Order: sequence, then structure tokens, then C-alpha cells
Amino acid sequence: MPDEIKDPDHGHVPVLLDRCVELLAPALTRNAADGSGAVLIDATLGAGGHAERFLTEFPALRLIGLDRDPNALWIAGERLSAFGDRVLLVRTRYDGIEGALEQSGDWAGGDEFAVAGILFDLGVSSMQLDRTERGFSYAVDAPLDMRMDPDAPLTAAEVVNTYDQRTLARLLREFGEERFANRIASQIARRRAIRPFSTTAELVELLYQAIPAPARRTGGHPAKRTFQALRIAVNGELDSLRTALPAALDALTPGGRIVVMAYQSLEDRIVKNQFSAATASRTPQDLPVELPGHEPEFVALTRGAERAGDEEIAINPRSASVRLRALEKVGELR
Repeated sequence: MPDEIKDPDHGHVPVLLDRCVELLAPALTRNAADGSGAVLIDATLGAGGHAERFLTEFPALRLIGLDRDPNALWIAGERLSAFGDRVLLVRTRYDGIEGALEQSGDWAGGDEFAVAGILFDLGVSSMQLDRTERGFSYAVDAPLDMRMDPDAPLTAAEVVNTYDQRTLARLLREFGEERFANRIASQIARRRAIRPFSTTAELVELLYQAIPAPARRTGGHPAKRTFQALRIAVNGELDSLRTALPAALDALTPGGRIVVMAYQSLEDRIVKNQFSAATASRTPQDLPVELPGHEPEFVALTRGAERAGDEEIAINPRSASVRLRALEKVGELR
């Protein structure tokens, strides 16, 4: 057990937990009230808070938990150990759903079980933010790392110290929506020519200098957007999400449901666009009637993106930025 892990929750409060259960329960219990015959994929397992609730609520449900972070898998494995062989944990990014299902093999009981629900809770977890040595937080000095998978080759330090100025500015602008991207990239290039960046505090200090004082007084911490951009670049989060969603939609059995929680506009835009395509008719627009077999494959369960209420935000500040969207696959659950 790692020395720094003392609290099994690791400070993690699952976001919109009751709403996730409410949305996924009809699919998970379509065959039986206890979840018999249903598999839930938790594509972003983290500390296992959502998973624990589902496994407790539906005592015959099986769960496949995915995470690229071996530390997260260890924590979740300890937390979920009481559920025995109802749980299968797989170390992979969330775009590895297809491979994880292939691995599940005999565990899932062949055709006896169907993927009735899939849950995505995107972004960096509270657990990762709290582990300061991972370098995700701009509030505490740490190595400039930001890898969700500690064995991955690319670190934030390598991005900051080796990417050319134009590429760095583009990353900050596209992944962080940082309006001072060019200015920041220019100052980073000048500073690293003298001494490469190695810690988060060094980068935060530069950002305070690069961003004008009036801008620093609004819009949150001046390092927020740059750290978001670096984290997304290091972990390939947006490309992974673009690949993961079609795989998830394809994996669902008819009548199955998917819930996705995003925490920033770039992620939510990808979810919104892919969900819009999934709920659109495939009949050519110039035809007056729906062609058989061309009906939408999914129906939306939410009107746009749902947000957390004031009560939840007061209890769990992380939920303030959440945007939840959900779909159901057309057809009867088999």
C-alpha cells in the first residue's frame, strides 16, 4: 500500500452520483431488479466511488472498471474487493473499451451478460490532484509531470521544454482556450533557453509574469488554462475521447444507456457533437418519410447538458463545472 494512501476515498466525492444511478438504473435492471445479466462499464474508474454505489445498489450487477493509472486501480481494487468476482479491473485508457471487452471473455459469462450501461466521468480526478507529486495542481510545487499513466513517455516538462514556440502556442490556444497563448509561449521559449523548466512553481511564476495584471484578476487562477492545456496534450485526452465514444456506443446492447460527465467545454463539445450524430435520423434530408432501418440509433435522455444544483456544488465544489449528457440505444435490452 503506498504510504500516501490512507483514506480509501482519497478525498473523492463522486459527482452527480444519484443522477447517474437514476439514469442508468432502467437499463441495468431491465432483466431483473438486482442487475442480473447486466454489465456496467465504468470507463473512468478513479477511486471507485461511482462503481461502489452501483455494485451495492444492484447486487447481481457485474462491472468492468477501466483506468490507465495503476495507483487508481489499486485504490479502487481495495475499495471494491468485497464484491469479489463481480468486478473486473483493466488497466487501459477509456478508448480501450473494445480491448477490455475482449479481455472480459469467460468472466462476463459469454452471451449471458450484456453491456447495459457505460459511465464516463472525464477530466483529472480529485485523487490525482491531491497527489502533489503528479504535478497536476498549480497550487502546490511539484515535478512538472501531469501523466495520468505514470509509465507514459511524455511529460509536461518535455512539452514545455522541447515543443517549438508555435506548437506550444497552438496547444495553449486550442486545449486551454488561453487568449495570451502567443505571449506565454514566447516567454516560455526565452526562459527555457536559459534554464529548462522542471517544476510546476517555475511555470506558475512565469505565467504570473506573462499574463497582464487586469486579466489575472478575473477568470480564476492565471495558470488554470495553461495547466489544462498541458494535461490534455500529455495524456491525449481529446483524441482518446473521440475514439472512445463511438466504441462505447457500439458496445451497448439495445436498450442500454450511456452517461458522460464533462468538466470543460472542449470535452463537452466532442460529447455533444457525437451524441447529436447518434440521435439523428439517417434518412436523407430531402425525403419526406423515414426510411425503414434509417431511424436514429439512440434517443437523448437529457435536454442538452445537465448541471449540478446549488446543494451538490456546496457539498462537492468539483461538480460546479460538470455537464452531464445521456443516451439510450434504441431497441429492447436483450
